[in-house]
Amino acid sequence: MEKKSTLTTRKIVFTALMAALVVAGSALRVRLPLAIGSTTSFHLGNIFCALSGLLLGPWLGGLAAGLGSAIFDMFDPIYISEAWITFLMKGIYGLLPGLIIRFGKKDAGYVKALLGSAAGAVAYALLYLLKSYIKGTYVKGWEPSAAMLDVVGKLPATVFNAVVAIVFAPILFLAIRKALAKNHLRIDDGQ
Repeated sequence: MEKKSTLTTRKIVFTALMAALVVAGSALRVRLPLAIGSTTSFHLGNIFCALSGLLLGPWLGGLAAGLGSAIFDMFDPIYISEAWITFLMKGIYGLLPGLIIRFGKKDAGYVKALLGSAAGAVAYALLYLLKSYIKGTYVKGWEPSAAMLDVVGKLPATVFNAVVAIVFAPILFLAIRKALAKNHLRIDDGQ
């Protein structure tokens, strides 16, 4: 008989906790101006976006990553108008690791966590750079070459943020999962 997954108080609390960690990780940032009149940032929020998916699964992980990132955007005048886009893009960042960690065998080890984190990071980086190009070309009215220059300027920080998340999210996932198991706590029925 198939088990029905239910939304428990524990899952809601862990989802809210991960969303709060995404906000905090996003706030720990170094903002850099770009020559074209744009900015880029180094931050720790992406670690928690990937970790949300790994710990909570695709749907709640995507919700925590998207909601936490959108909440951060809503408190910053630079990003407030894009909060809904951030919700969708960072939601995908949490969704993909959650899907990959749940795919196949039940035992999710380091390799699956690494692949999930990498899939989320690559998908988000591509979406972010595409959004930057579209925004520069169609919203700011820049020439396509100027918009592409903006994208190129954002590449170093985007790659750095992705690599940091790919390296640290799987390590944190395994440590947190072990600590939860030691204390007889489970976030999801599928783990």
